[in-house]
Amino acid sequence: MSSDETTTLTAGDAEVTVRPENGCRLGSLRIGGAELLRQGDKYGAFPMVPWCGRIRDGRFRNGGDSVQMPLNSPPHAIHGTVRDGKWRTARTPADKDVESNEAVFTYDLVDPWPYPGKVTQIVELAEDRLTLRFGVETYGDSFPAQAGWHPWFKRNLGNGGEDVVIDFSAAWQEERGADHLPTGRRIDPLPGPWDDCFGMPDGVRVTLTWPGELELTITSPEQWVVVYDEQAEAVCVEPQTGPPNGLNSEPRLVTPIEPLEATTTWSWRRL
Repeated sequence: MSSDETTTLTAGDAEVTVRPENGCRLGSLRIGGAELLRQGDKYGAFPMVPWCGRIRDGRFRNGGDSVQMPLNSPPHAIHGTVRDGKWRTARTPADKDVESNEAVFTYDLVDPWPYPGKVTQIVELAEDRLTLRFGVETYGDSFPAQAGWHPWFKRNLGNGGEDVVIDFSAAWQEERGADHLPTGRRIDPLPGPWDDCFGMPDGVRVTLTWPGELELTITSPEQWVVVYDEQAEAVCVEPQTGPPNGLNSEPRLVTPIEPLEATTTWSWRRL
């Protein structure tokens, strides 16, 4: 189902709703009628492009260019620009000759991002998993970029069950400074609560378990994930192509011949 404001995919008892007019965020993910995502215009699960997390002082360099981004989380810039824009729905399962249960959305990078380019997000739903894919292309000059997802999972599903349990094994944790940015040191992972970036060189794998209800596993070929569980209402598990401040510390260039691509899969089973 698709309208000017939402696109809904269904598979078995799973349903996901995408809101292209609100930053192409997932507004809802329901499994067997249970809503997994925190509701609200700022929540759900939003894309982080062309950077993830914070940029220190909103500044980064691209070759000889010094770029200043708006400080939307003073004194830093946070979570990219595309979550604030209206995306275009390029394809839905209702379109002719579309056999897969997926929808495709696009967004042109515009001011305040200084480099023209295009972002594509593909959302594909199956009965037991959701797959999200990004492609970031340039229309001209090369530029550094990151891509990732920022889901807000409900801490409690509201059915009288227990709160979610987060389980993962990371090779390292990025030491967090007082400014919430990595210091550049890698340390042994610390116990939560977290607002921290972890390294998983063999790929991201984090499991969320609502005891007696549902187990959801987030995987990605990328090696970075931010885990945030400092709020009472929700927890966040954010697979991404680089760490916070990565446009400065771990830049990955989008070039005319090499786009930036990323993917994550969320799979689930009933308990």
